[in-house]
Amino acid sequence: MPDITLEVPGHSTIPAYYAPAQGVDGPAPGVVVVHEAFGLTDAIREITDQFATRGYHALAPDLVSYASNLRCLVHVARALSSGEGRSFDELEAARTWLAGHEGSNGRVGVAGFCLGGAFAMLLATRGFEASAAMYGQLPKNLDRAFGGACPVVASYGGRDSSLRGAGEKLEAALEAQGVRHDVKTYPEAGHSFMTHSEGDAPVWIRPMSKALLHVGYVDTAAHDSWQRIDAMFSEALR
Repeated sequence: MPDITLEVPGHSTIPAYYAPAQGVDGPAPGVVVVHEAFGLTDAIREITDQFATRGYHALAPDLVSYASNLRCLVHVARALSSGEGRSFDELEAARTWLAGHEGSNGRVGVAGFCLGGAFAMLLATRGFEASAAMYGQLPKNLDRAFGGACPVVASYGGRDSSLRGAGEKLEAALEAQGVRHDVKTYPEAGHSFMTHSEGDAPVWIRPMSKALLHVGYVDTAAHDSWQRIDAMFSEALR
């Protein structure tokens, strides 16, 4: 699967990983995959490939490619806090690229993990037809953050101390704002249970991640989450 160069209007180009839909006759929907804080890692490429095998054109832009990783993360964090900035321009460029790509049916969803999960929630009101938010921080002003949002599927780990109760709060907010949703918390899982991403973290942070967040892939939770994402996306995008 090829790396591509993604044009971002008003900014320089950024790298992205593209995996074309497999086993599909005719036009297929697209999915923008939004990575964790560690950037466009092998774990995120594997997730992108998973979407492709399920019949989606999948594109994962690298949001931390244009400067040092730390400097980029500061810009990304500011964008998340303010709801605007370069990261949103890059994600919109990815959505536009997929919607206009040869072989696309014009419908695009977004799927984010950890840092990307927080973006996926904010993007649910910004032109995407479906949003999958995996263990993402909840948006500010949760009581009105999802007005007019697309369908949302979200997953959390019950052992993730950093997001305790987030699933219940998100479900209540989506219900109150009339958004079609599927939110589930897996008691056996911690943070990042859908990716083999522990090796992407700096060595000094791994013991803390294990102790506080119980980071690690959990096959039961990951398998069920994939089924729920595919069910929601199939209905919304195909």
